[in-house]
Amino acid sequence: MSAGSRYSELLTSRTREESLLRVPRKFSEHEMQAHWFAGDFGREFTATDGRRVSVVQFGVWNREAGPDFVEAAVAIDGAEPVRGCIELDTDVRDWERHGHAENPAFESAVLHVFTERGGSEFFTRTRAHRLVPQVLLDVSSLTDEPPNPQPEAKPGRCVAPLRELPEEKVREVLLGAAEHRLKRKAAALARLGEIHGADDALYQALATTLGYKSNKLPFTLLAQRLPLKLLRGAKAGADALIFGVAGFLPTREFPPESREYLRGMWSGWWAQRAEFERLTVPADLWKLGGQRPLNHPQRRLAALAQIVRHWTKIRALRQRCDPAGITDFFATLSDEFWDFHYTLTSKASAKRMALVGETRVTEMLANVFYPLAFAEDSSRWLGFKNLPATLSNRRVEIAALRLFGPDSARAASLLRSAAIQQGLLQIYEDFCQHDASDCIRCRFPEQLAKW
Repeated sequence: MSAGSRYSELLTSRTREESLLRVPRKFSEHEMQAHWFAGDFGREFTATDGRRVSVVQFGVWNREAGPDFVEAAVAIDGAEPVRGCIELDTDVRDWERHGHAENPAFESAVLHVFTERGGSEFFTRTRAHRLVPQVLLDVSSLTDEPPNPQPEAKPGRCVAPLRELPEEKVREVLLGAAEHRLKRKAAALARLGEIHGADDALYQALATTLGYKSNKLPFTLLAQRLPLKLLRGAKAGADALIFGVAGFLPTREFPPESREYLRGMWSGWWAQRAEFERLTVPADLWKLGGQRPLNHPQRRLAALAQIVRHWTKIRALRQRCDPAGITDFFATLSDEFWDFHYTLTSKASAKRMALVGETRVTEMLANVFYPLAFAEDSSRWLGFKNLPATLSNRRVEIAALRLFGPDSARAASLLRSAAIQQGLLQIYEDFCQHDASDCIRCRFPEQLAKW
């Protein structure tokens, strides 16, 4: 049995007993739409009336007024797929509340997806009184965000048993968690590829990674709403589409520093604005504060535009999954404007700045390139296991403090490995963030002794 499989067995019972009070996280409609379109809920469902529902095609984001997704196809009880649109609401009653029942744009609806029931049984109908199959999504199946708040940054009960274990045994545990994490990421990307194709899966995953944790959702939505084929077809106009749909081109008043660049961008967006404006990412989803200027999301959007522009190279890099080649490519990625600007309106920097830094490239390797390679060839685990880390981050530091205590020389040594960092994060998410007892009921410390 591999270390990854042994770690998976530890997850069968995380705590001695469930917390007395457990408040599930509330997902926004935008988050639900992003998870749905990524296939995170799967594609096989049971309708509220007991029929089997198979989503054959997830369709595309709707650019016009009406349902969320168009050009979809759904099969009911194994019958021939029916093409139409899909609407996703947080509450089943929103179908009536938002006037969908009387809106002719919803006449072709083939599925109504929601996450909360009303107080009484509710039927989804069109203007012609045709019943639309309903599917209630199980949000508890989503594992990207734990239901409990982040534990305090302090040592936990794991410190003592980890201190007693030989370093090689500790390394084995962490690598087991890392292998488990890699398998999960590989499965998610494989599912995304089945739904949207290999190229779009790679493109969407890279976009999400560029978003970091704070802007993961808006970057995911942007990549879903602007498919790769569309942007590659737009050629020079791809930048205008990306920044326009991101909502960062709201005015004609351009500062002197950026006037020439913004005027060209605005002209490109204005010509397509009427067609794509409905897809604009809501401004309140963007987190612009609390980040280093180099990590501003506008710079990362510029990097995404360059990735699209060099897609043939990106595809080749994905097939080889050579860390040195991928690092070299991103080191040379350049943009005449963004090499010297933090934002669309900032003054020019005297010194050139990397469009994508080494730390972000390591994140791409760990979260995109290696999982995709591992999905096709499990021996890629050996390369991933030897991938060096660049810098740590706040979440890794908190996890290290919880498991190893402050100023741990062992932690400092182990965390030079990107795989070890990934394993540490997996343990933190699987145990620390699912435990509301301040370690009292967590079984991980005892399980360590039996590893």
